[in-house]
Amino acid sequence: LARQLDVRDSAEVEKTFSSLPSEWKQIDILLNNAGLSRGLDKLHDGKIQDWEEMIDTNVKGLLFVTRAVLPGMVQRNSGHIINIGSIAGHQTYPMGNVYCASKFAVTGLTRGMKMDLLGTAVRVSSVDPGLVETEFSKVRFHGDAERASKAYAGMTPLRPEDVAEIVVFCATRPTHVNIGELLVTPTDQATVSMVHRRT
Repeated sequence: LARQLDVRDSAEVEKTFSSLPSEWKQIDILLNNAGLSRGLDKLHDGKIQDWEEMIDTNVKGLLFVTRAVLPGMVQRNSGHIINIGSIAGHQTYPMGNVYCASKFAVTGLTRGMKMDLLGTAVRVSSVDPGLVETEFSKVRFHGDAERASKAYAGMTPLRPEDVAEIVVFCATRPTHVNIGELLVTPTDQATVSMVHRRT
């Protein structure tokens, strides 16, 4: 069953989940994967519209979808929430201010949810990748493919399949095992901003 929705719209999220057919209402695994970055500017040069889009998607969207699904998990005393965070939720980098703040929020929310759910069998995980070659940089630079390609130049980034395998690993552990946070980077990346590039 596929549904398309704007996670930034709380009413649309609520309507989408409440209108699921009865056989789809029991959600066992929620993967909060919606996220983006916009711009790469010093804070005083940043665009408010970019900030709002990042915060509305990366933070509020995660909250709206989780709020729609989590009560059923708590009621059934089972389920797993997996948030896609980022290395940028653990370390900052120049001009990544608001994006990093939004991903630090995901880290904080993941940790806070685990505390809130202690005593239940609902698990909470965060998979926090470094550089992954997706449309991420193209979105960040508003479609500028040439600028976006430089993010991965001279290095071997993670592939989306690498991250997907880790998500599956988290979701398939025995129910008494909760992977809280899993930070994964390419071999060519040591920190959020220290990347080995071959010339």
